[in-house]
Amino acid sequence: MERLLRGVEHFERDVFPREREFFDGLAAGQQPAVLFITCADSRLLPNLFTNTVPGELFLSRHVGNLVPAYGGTMGGVTATIEYAVSVLGVEHVIVCGHTGCGAVRAMLEPDSVRDLPAVREWVRHAEAARRTVVENNPGASTEELVALLTDQNIVSQLWNLRTHPAVASGLASGRLSVHGWRYGVSDGSVAVFDETSSSFVAASSLLPDAGTPVVDRSKLAR
Repeated sequence: MERLLRGVEHFERDVFPREREFFDGLAAGQQPAVLFITCADSRLLPNLFTNTVPGELFLSRHVGNLVPAYGGTMGGVTATIEYAVSVLGVEHVIVCGHTGCGAVRAMLEPDSVRDLPAVREWVRHAEAARRTVVENNPGASTEELVALLTDQNIVSQLWNLRTHPAVASGLASGRLSVHGWRYGVSDGSVAVFDETSSSFVAASSLLPDAGTPVVDRSKLAR
């Protein structure tokens, strides 16, 4: 806890005063372009690997980056999606899973969460993904199934996302697009689901040949 408090002290004393103009702008309101739905895993820092700063991503973080189909569980995830799309007017929604996800393993090994009733109930929102992988890959090892399910879960949550009225309306009008990403914990890579090929491709492969130079924006937090 002392380490966190020292971090707060550093932020209040050094970072905030130095970037006062930037934070004054944030205090006036938020206009994020992206709703970023991802896992609560502590190894994922979306602002870090997307090189973004406060105000650019509207974040929704929870176990397994699951998105309950509309009407099934009218909770915080549903409310966040509705607010981001209908009120904030985000232009993109990203569902980002990651390698080494404990929730994905729990989907395959329900006994591992038998004493965690809330987790056990929550991962049922990935049942379509689980059955798709298990029933269509007989003989696959556990690790192979985990890798396959990590990707299939992202795709399945995109299906669920489209059942939300605000998202369906945004997609129909062309003012909103949805994306599936996978973050590699061990190598820092990001792969994006390509609907044309029904496969995950390197994020860098989707960039135009001549991109704008990247400015390191992570220094804001230092």
